[in-house]
Amino acid sequence: MRLQRKRWQVRAMRKRRELTPVQDRTNQIRPGDVLLFCTFRNEEVRLHYFLQYYRNLGVNHFLFVDNDSSDGGREFAASQPDVSIWTTAASYKDARFGVDWLTWLQRRYGDKHWCLTVDPDEFFVYPFCDTRSVRALTDWLDSSNIRSFGAVMLDMYPKGPINDTPYERNTDPMDIAAWFDAGNYTISRNPRYRNLWIQGGPRARVFFPNQPKKAPALNKIPLVKWDKRFAYVSSTHMLLPRGLNLVYDDMGGEKASGALLHTKFLNTFAVKAQEELARGEHYAESDEYKAYVEGIKDNPDLWCKWSEKYINWRQLEILGIMSKGNWA
Repeated sequence: MRLQRKRWQVRAMRKRRELTPVQDRTNQIRPGDVLLFCTFRNEEVRLHYFLQYYRNLGVNHFLFVDNDSSDGGREFAASQPDVSIWTTAASYKDARFGVDWLTWLQRRYGDKHWCLTVDPDEFFVYPFCDTRSVRALTDWLDSSNIRSFGAVMLDMYPKGPINDTPYERNTDPMDIAAWFDAGNYTISRNPRYRNLWIQGGPRARVFFPNQPKKAPALNKIPLVKWDKRFAYVSSTHMLLPRGLNLVYDDMGGEKASGALLHTKFLNTFAVKAQEELARGEHYAESDEYKAYVEGIKDNPDLWCKWSEKYINWRQLEILGIMSKGNWA
């Protein structure tokens, strides 16, 4: 495990050569700042609300890697006063799906900071997020000597066909994609890395109905008190050292946990899926995007009679999807 972690670090140091700074404001980062790391490509329409959402949570600085966008997203992000951004036209797949690029930035700028690593379509929800900033959460985690915080990725979707309601910049995507599966999840434990492995929801139900084991993983560890020796192994699904993956209680209790509201399924998804399938830059020869393109060709309705409309984090706690643990 140590050798593997060192290998990921060496890879990241090599991959830093692929990154060209567009706007570097990292001199603004102060001790104790909460940092957000994100890789994107052609997500300009999403970035406006994304930045607003995480600023409201209390994120102090954003560190972005733009993978050769052509829609103005790079320029928009570079114009924001709390954003540092690098760009690259190199292969997303060859950089371990962007993980190598972010590992370098986390090593360089994230050491001793709480770091939130998310995609532009993911919105972090945690206990008391409606009344307490993310700094309140990280202060409690520090006082409890906890260095990582887990979240289940909850696929959000509209009621009605995906393409029926257009998404517009500067608007909350949850106003459209307001529904989620309250059940329909399987959980197992990865014995090698000790992380949980969660699958299910609408992606398993609609896009992988006959091969649920091929459905995307929904377990994530997006919030970590970073150390330059750390490295993500696969997206934010698991880390090394593997003790960081123990974000659950296997003794019958509950640890505090959150959710990532995943707003992939907007009317922008069809074009995005076709583009990503053509690029062939995703995991397992882009099997996931092959399933998406096939599944959305008839403009499906992901809503079903068991769907729940999202209200707030307390609803997710009642449903057993997340927990406040002993944080009161």
